[in-house]
Amino acid sequence: MDKNKVRVIKISKQALMEFIYEKFVENQSDYLDINAAEAADYFEFDLENGEFIFCAIKSEDENGNFLSLPKDIDLKKVIKKIPDTTDSMFSPNKTYYKEYTKEELIKISEV
Repeated sequence: MDKNKVRVIKISKQALMEFIYEKFVENQSDYLDINAAEAADYFEFDLENGEFIFCAIKSEDENGNFLSLPKDIDLKKVIKKIPDTTDSMFSPNKTYYKEYTKEELIKISEV
């Protein structure tokens, strides 16, 4: 690279959200300690507060039926009510997530 050149990337809010989501999907095995091939992903952004929530559930039951996040779980409410699960995605701790039951997230969504 030339010493007098500066390479710049500027992206829109939409492109930034897409980048964050894709980065989490790409690294979900490490971030969530799961087999990505067996997971279905869900996410939400709270742009007002600059927050992002990413979660995964088992994608199929023992009979091969597809599973989904229950409709009673409102990630827009959950993101506002749960605490951060890590201070940094670069933490040496490697436990970035907190595990909740679906029932717990339904209760959080109700409040």
